[in-house]
Amino acid sequence: MKRASRVLTPMFILFAIEFSNFTIAQDYGDDDSTPPAPPPAQDNCNGIFVSYDFISRHKIYPLLKNAEKQAWAFNSTATIINTGSYELKAWKIYVGFQHKEILVAANGGVLVNGEDFPAEVGTNGTYFSGSQQTDLKTSISTGGDFTQIQAIIQISGTQFGVKPSVTPMPKTIRLVNDGFKCPSPTKKKTSMTVCCVRNPKSKVATKAIKFLPRQKGDLSLSYDVIQAYGNNYLAQVTIESTSPLARLDHWNISWEWMRGEFIQTMKGAYTHKMDYLPCIYGAPGQYYQDMDFSKVMNCEKNPTIADLPRERSNDSEVGRIPYCCRNGSLLSPVMNKTQAKSVFQMQVFKLPPDLDRKTLYPPEKWKVSGVVSAEYKCGQPIRVDPTEFPDPSGLQASTLAIASWQVICNITRPQSKKNKCCVSFSSYYNESVIPCNTCACGCPDTKKCNPSARAMFLPPEALLVPFKNRSALAAAWAKIKHFHIPKPQPCGDNCGVSINWHVLSDYTDGWTARITLFNWMPINFEDWFAAVEMKKGGGRGYENAYSMNGTKLANMNNIIFLQGLKGLNFLVMQTNGTKKDSPAVPGKQQSVISFKKARTPGIQVAQGDGFPAKVYFNGEECALPTSFPSYGNRNHVNLIVVIFLSLLTFAM
Repeated sequence: MKRASRVLTPMFILFAIEFSNFTIAQDYGDDDSTPPAPPPAQDNCNGIFVSYDFISRHKIYPLLKNAEKQAWAFNSTATIINTGSYELKAWKIYVGFQHKEILVAANGGVLVNGEDFPAEVGTNGTYFSGSQQTDLKTSISTGGDFTQIQAIIQISGTQFGVKPSVTPMPKTIRLVNDGFKCPSPTKKKTSMTVCCVRNPKSKVATKAIKFLPRQKGDLSLSYDVIQAYGNNYLAQVTIESTSPLARLDHWNISWEWMRGEFIQTMKGAYTHKMDYLPCIYGAPGQYYQDMDFSKVMNCEKNPTIADLPRERSNDSEVGRIPYCCRNGSLLSPVMNKTQAKSVFQMQVFKLPPDLDRKTLYPPEKWKVSGVVSAEYKCGQPIRVDPTEFPDPSGLQASTLAIASWQVICNITRPQSKKNKCCVSFSSYYNESVIPCNTCACGCPDTKKCNPSARAMFLPPEALLVPFKNRSALAAAWAKIKHFHIPKPQPCGDNCGVSINWHVLSDYTDGWTARITLFNWMPINFEDWFAAVEMKKGGGRGYENAYSMNGTKLANMNNIIFLQGLKGLNFLVMQTNGTKKDSPAVPGKQQSVISFKKARTPGIQVAQGDGFPAKVYFNGEECALPTSFPSYGNRNHVNLIVVIFLSLLTFAM
């Protein structure tokens, strides 16, 4: 009996130890599966709960003693949770960064303006939207599934000027979707929260809205899937100019594929680089082992796409697409609504795990550019109702796209010295021309000129001479007029297109101006346009343009819209002079414009009201001089300027 008890005792002890370990493991597992309690503010929010949490930061090179210039690498998260009873479509939040932040990554979100990383956001803050998860459903419709009601953005970047004892937090955070109100956020040391509630005055649809309505902007791009298969689909891309000032010449579009897609074929456009090597040596080559990639158009992650020339419009292989093949010209709808649209199609192949016809993703980070065209900032694609197309057989019917996304691009004002066109001012009451600003369109070479010096006044005849031939004329004019001559002389404007605005006359009940366009580039501008916005509502007095087709846009600050008459719609390129040593000759267009004073009482033409506040060429806002010609004796007429401009008109 004693022997048996000796055997049982170690076995009992061993069992007790094993049972103890088991119960400990079970207890630990239960604790780990319990999610952390949400903050009280989140539980009390019946709307959209937005939070920002600062995680960490550390100094990075160069290490400096000046705290204001020291750079820090930081990490933070922005979280948006739908705690209400309405689904949130295409969420957007604003984070008011204020420490000269440069973002290098934002996993889970994208910058609304489409800017690439690294992005400087520390002055005015920035807007985020969802990358893959753009909509937030409700807990009611998902059974409380946080993966469908919550989005988290993991932010990393660099910031400056924050002492080690200070936690660098943004000024504010808020939801910016229409129909919501956000109070001031609650701030703690390392976190910031706000509950945004639906505005009771906003209308709420009684039935569920599957997709967002289409938005308005200067350019509207539509990405429509019109045929879908397991591993590929046919997409149609439409670019449409919807603003009177939106215009593109020789347009280029680029984007970023987010899931390894590649372009097999294309009609109505082409990629600048027909590169299939990334497919052969990448994931496509491993999956599509039997595919002949030499026939693939493009495998780049960031392809750049251009329009086909007109002569390829009837090509059976790459053309025959409505609205294609115009050499990249996208006109203003004021000029021609039919030519304010461009279309192309492409066959896109996908990679695992997206191998079914329902799994469709558009490319992101869209960019649009042109030659002497406005700069555009594009937002991210948003899912919209499927686009309707007329039935190709000619029946009175329409077909729907399988899936549609819209991208809105808006014109941005060019930064200083980054314009593509510039303006000079002259008048009947002053002999000197105020030229385009120094380095108005940039200064690639400043070794022999001064990029900071103010542009020198010019004699009228200098406007017809390229800048490299103006130095002697400007210096001679300065000596005659006793103007200061800086050493070295100012750099040129370096603009491909320049415009002269000349106040021609000023009389009791009206006044006139003459506008002259100069093309210094080696390309022609077909169907060009210029637009002029006058000071103090001066555009209301517009009467007529005599050598151009003029239109007053009453709904846009009475902007005067100018385009060439029939047969004069070409602004020709710069050509060589008649002699070997003669300076190049620019292409020119010119017209006199008349105004009535009865519609603009109190206008002081000679005191500066006769000069425009903004001038556009093909949608690009041109750089204006910082001053206008000084006013002397009103009754004195500058015969030199009048004779020169009269001869110029006769020559044209």
